[in-house]
Amino acid sequence: MRGRIAVIVMAVLLALYLVLVGQRAVLFVATGEPVAIAIGVALIVLPIVGAWALYREIRFGAAAERLGRILESEGGLPTEEFPARPSGRLDRDAVDAAFPAFRAEVEGSPRDWRAWYRLGLAYDGAGDRRRARAAIREAISLER
Repeated sequence: MRGRIAVIVMAVLLALYLVLVGQRAVLFVATGEPVAIAIGVALIVLPIVGAWALYREIRFGAAAERLGRILESEGGLPTEEFPARPSGRLDRDAVDAAFPAFRAEVEGSPRDWRAWYRLGLAYDGAGDRRRARAAIREAISLER
């Protein structure tokens, strides 16, 4: 629940920032000066890109959370307990040792979204966020 509140707060703050930047962009364009118009156009494009990125991240998070709930209700989440460091992060060596089993599961059934989701969790535990997100994106697309 705490994570969801943080996402909502960040989304509201980003939306406020985008509105304020958009207002400044209009003021720049209204001056009529060529350099100011160029800055204004850039400031109009940036909020649009920011809003698109915010939408994509929220959509990704909601879809990943939904798949996690489905997998949890089916009892399909990994049950391995990995030791944690004092910081709370999982011990990378322990996760790396269990990783081949998750990879083999995906190779054995590449069209199973559950296997991809578990692989994403393993990547996340190993600290590889880029591959974790890619695996979970694959799980989302396969589930659809």
